[in-house]
Amino acid sequence: MESEDRQTRKSNLRLLFEALVVGLVAGIVVGSFRWLIGQILAIWQKGYQAAHANPALLWLLAAGALASVIVAGFLVKQQPRAGGSGIPEVELQLQGKLQLAWLPILWRKFIGGVLSIGSGLFLGREGPSIQLGSTIGQGVAQGFKASKTDSRVLLATGAASGLSAAFGAPLGGTMFIVEEVFHNFSPRVWLNALAGAIMANFVVSNVFGQTPVLAIDYKHSFPILQYWHLLLLGAFLGLIGRLYQWGLLNFSHVYQKIPVLPRWLHGIIPALILVPIMYYFPGYVGGGNNLILSLNQMHITGILALIFLLRISFSIISYDSGLPGGIFLPILTMGALLGAVYGQFMVGLGLLDQKLVVNLVIFSMAGLFAAIVRSPFTAIMLIAEMVGSLLHLMPLAVVSVMAYITNELAGGEPIYESLAGRMQTKEDNDYVGEADQLTFSVFEGSQMAGKKIKEIAWPDRTLVKVIHRGQKDIIPDGNTQLVVGDLVVLELDENQRGVIYDEVARLQNEK
Repeated sequence: MESEDRQTRKSNLRLLFEALVVGLVAGIVVGSFRWLIGQILAIWQKGYQAAHANPALLWLLAAGALASVIVAGFLVKQQPRAGGSGIPEVELQLQGKLQLAWLPILWRKFIGGVLSIGSGLFLGREGPSIQLGSTIGQGVAQGFKASKTDSRVLLATGAASGLSAAFGAPLGGTMFIVEEVFHNFSPRVWLNALAGAIMANFVVSNVFGQTPVLAIDYKHSFPILQYWHLLLLGAFLGLIGRLYQWGLLNFSHVYQKIPVLPRWLHGIIPALILVPIMYYFPGYVGGGNNLILSLNQMHITGILALIFLLRISFSIISYDSGLPGGIFLPILTMGALLGAVYGQFMVGLGLLDQKLVVNLVIFSMAGLFAAIVRSPFTAIMLIAEMVGSLLHLMPLAVVSVMAYITNELAGGEPIYESLAGRMQTKEDNDYVGEADQLTFSVFEGSQMAGKKIKEIAWPDRTLVKVIHRGQKDIIPDGNTQLVVGDLVVLELDENQRGVIYDEVARLQNEK
């Protein structure tokens, strides 16, 4: 027994070392990705500024924008899984429903993302950063010849490291992966993901400094007697989030009805729309972090509302074109705008102090994210880290939970799960693969809780190998009873992992 414990500790330390390697490489790669996007976007903005003095230059800039999206689109044509955000692909990989070669995705996502996001389209760097990190996790796992279970942990570690490097938010990055992507709070997952995320954040902090990405100065606590604003705001964000979910999932049908353009050239449409936006409103383009930081100087409700309408419509057009780029930061930008719209409207009615509008801007970022992505814990932690303040967690939580509940009542679904669900994935129903494992937790309210192993209709050809209960590992038999909090390890065929993942979820929820 003592020898087994020693082997387990040695295995855990080895995995932790590999996770740190993932974080180090992800920090370098995603940090470079982040830096290049910022530099290229600045060059584009200077070019459009110069075009005001030399209108002929505008034609050259338009040609450059078209060339950028055509190259990015061609890379996606070569490797379709390199398009879009990348988060749905990572989620499907962790569920065992999708297998991808890491290197072809890595370099195409990097170059395509720099070209499309750096051009000024309303796309975020965070989704591609997560996928870049996950491919690095795959590559490191392959290099160290990790087991299948450890390979998935390293893939999740890379995803958390990528988000951490993109936003300087190791806690939010880790929480997003375990809450939204992996759906697994196993210590083996979150500990290594956190270690990798911290390492990645350390790397990028040496380049970009330690100032939070959204260092918004807000010193006034939100009065408890004004919390009714948070409830109204949360409900408002939940409904707008539902509208965005619907638009993002359905506008792609418009692209499909364009007969003259193949799928890989759909990026031409947002590129052409971008030219006048960049010419007249260069400060409103890109992911939106600079726009968020400037909202404290904007006090006209109508203008803020128009900017929001521009952001939400062009975000959908940009993302559904299939170009590499995410919706993470655009969601935060839209949330900030909605908070400013609501706040200034209430100031105009005499129901809110002007100095509290900045609070609502911050709370709304978390609220809209919680509504659309359906990850309230991530929303609260991420915004706290990005803003650099832990002083106002209670109002952040109130807005996030209210937005989440409203979106649920409006029929919303988690956007990344919805995007993953509409992807066509091939599942092999033959039992011809190697042995693999699936770990899941028995949650509060699970229909498995309180049942004996023999009372559960497990999927064919699966074996309950071990149950992790607290600090103990239980080798189960048919009479072993499952309790809330158990981490159950199933042994299965690798080609059936995706099918069994869905079957276990059904068994836990079936009444």
